[in-house]
Amino acid sequence: MNTHIAAVPDRTLPVSRRDQLRSQLLATVDSLHRRRADLVSEAIIAEYVALHWLEWNGGTLRLTVTGGNICEQMRAGMN
Repeated sequence: MNTHIAAVPDRTLPVSRRDQLRSQLLATVDSLHRRRADLVSEAIIAEYVALHWLEWNGGTLRLTVTGGNICEQMRAGMN
């Protein structure tokens, strides 16, 4: 008798902080490309840097390879 029950995700759980940041990444990158970093809080930028999705490069922010991959996944999900 198989008593193993597959876990069913609970859709009522709050979205994780990582998922919140992921959902905002494209808008953040767009703001940075438009040179509107003032629209993005320093705390959010710090979280992206901590996740290695953004990195500082000579005083400017840029996407890391990981951040770029996440953006590509997000864009693909929109199509």
